[in-house]
Amino acid sequence: MLATVIHAARDIRVEEVPTPELSTGRDAIVRVVAACVCGSDLWPYRGVTPTNAPHRIGHEFVGIVEAVGAQVTSVAPGDFVIAPFYVCDGTCVNCRNGVSTSCLHGGWWGSDVHDDGFADGGQGEFVRVPLADGTLAVVPGPVRDEEIPGLLTLSDVMGTGHHAAVSAGVGAGDSVAVVGDGAVGLCAIIAAKRLGATTIIAMSRHPERQALAREFGATHIVPERGEEGIARVKELTGGIGADRVLECVGTKESMDQALRSARPGGMVGYVGVPNGGPELPVRTMFGSNVGVNGGVAPVRGYVEELLPDVRSGAIRPGLVFDLELPLAEAAEAYAAMDERRATKVLLRP
Repeated sequence: MLATVIHAARDIRVEEVPTPELSTGRDAIVRVVAACVCGSDLWPYRGVTPTNAPHRIGHEFVGIVEAVGAQVTSVAPGDFVIAPFYVCDGTCVNCRNGVSTSCLHGGWWGSDVHDDGFADGGQGEFVRVPLADGTLAVVPGPVRDEEIPGLLTLSDVMGTGHHAAVSAGVGAGDSVAVVGDGAVGLCAIIAAKRLGATTIIAMSRHPERQALAREFGATHIVPERGEEGIARVKELTGGIGADRVLECVGTKESMDQALRSARPGGMVGYVGVPNGGPELPVRTMFGSNVGVNGGVAPVRGYVEELLPDVRSGAIRPGLVFDLELPLAEAAEAYAAMDERRATKVLLRP
């Protein structure tokens, strides 16, 4: 079968790899209907995260179950499923505590998962899913083709944007500033509106993303950065800063922007994958009572909550996909996102 393999910085290839087979009794084989490129995939693509050897890549996909192991009970052949960006059993103490990204028996796509073998990268024609009962979320059929982009966002970006808003404690009547206008930041705008925020400030410099931010619920656009950006946020929030700030980038600059855009006693929800040395100025936070909460988003736990709104059209996160390509053109998908010619690219095997 075909799958995406990263060999080095800016060296993405679609290659023939072995077709996966069931092996543990707890696994499933999924035929991928749609996958995508994540902003975090760009860190190894750009060489920020080193690639020491060629390996499978991709961690967001939806598809149809082809076969299941003898011990699998919650999914069956023919089911349409959403795979979160990680593997989890759904039963360990960390999963039960709502932090399935820290599953004691789980792991990550494109790597070995404890005693459950290799979890194929998500950008391929088929994927062997370890711990299928805990990992896969079944979408009741039939599933229409036009639903697929929205469902695919529940594997990562919509759930991650939601986690930023939940972590920051967004509630009715809040003012919210969103740092980052990639797919996660745009989904964080959806989440903030869904949770009742009335002032939503999108920090964006790109006209196409600004327009989408407005469509998703942003009430204000702030293109400035640094001191000017902070001043604009404060100007829009009575001179004190936003109640909640959602940090959706992961750099030192974006975290600084977020912390200094929050009002005294406000909260920053952070979900940007840390790169570029983000740090917390504890003395400043102590003096302002600004809190920080967040981390890697346990999106598997959010699927059931968000799924009805995605399927009904109450929220439309699938609009973050502004380019669709065949899997064979995965290298172009990475280049388009790296060069900001696309916000998020959907791949069809």
